[in-house]
Amino acid sequence: MTNQPMHFVFLATMDGNMLLAAKSLHIIFVVAWFAGLFYVPRLFIYHTEARDKSQAEREILTAQYKLMTRRLWFIITWPACILAVGFAIWMLVLYPPYLQMAWMQVKLAFVVILLGYHFSLHWLFRKLQTDRYPMTGTQLRFYNELATILLFAIVFTAVYKNTSGWYYGVLGIVGLGVVLSISIMLYKKARNRRRS
Repeated sequence: MTNQPMHFVFLATMDGNMLLAAKSLHIIFVVAWFAGLFYVPRLFIYHTEARDKSQAEREILTAQYKLMTRRLWFIITWPACILAVGFAIWMLVLYPPYLQMAWMQVKLAFVVILLGYHFSLHWLFRKLQTDRYPMTGTQLRFYNELATILLFAIVFTAVYKNTSGWYYGVLGIVGLGVVLSISIMLYKKARNRRRS
């Protein structure tokens, strides 16, 4: 740790390591963004399935899930999304040759799909906040896995730094997706048997 004032440390970072600082901040906010993308759909599932409870339980749970989702969505997920994208743009401004690299173009295509997924979750969020349920709990469980598939595709593309890197990640996650799908169906059957 240096004894220099904070603004000198920041200026030194800007001088020689700005790209690394932007990349580090990008990764940090991507992690926070994905934390929200993984947990918000779980809250949607619980919120949707609260309809099956008694009136008293349903009212309490619905109010609680709305509050939890609203806080997670607007305090963590949206800000992390904006900052992750902002620092990504900063990296591209600092090093424009990234845009000429095929692997980066593939990664950016996956990011566009990820942003579409994020906006679709916002649409679901708005529906659930007004007690409209466009998907069942089972549908939401499957939909929840899209973020995982995109995470694998983006990370493998960025790590391998070639256009086929995403292929290995997607193949692995599709296999995992099949296992998860079977697990979800078995869980649903077991839960239905317990209720009977």
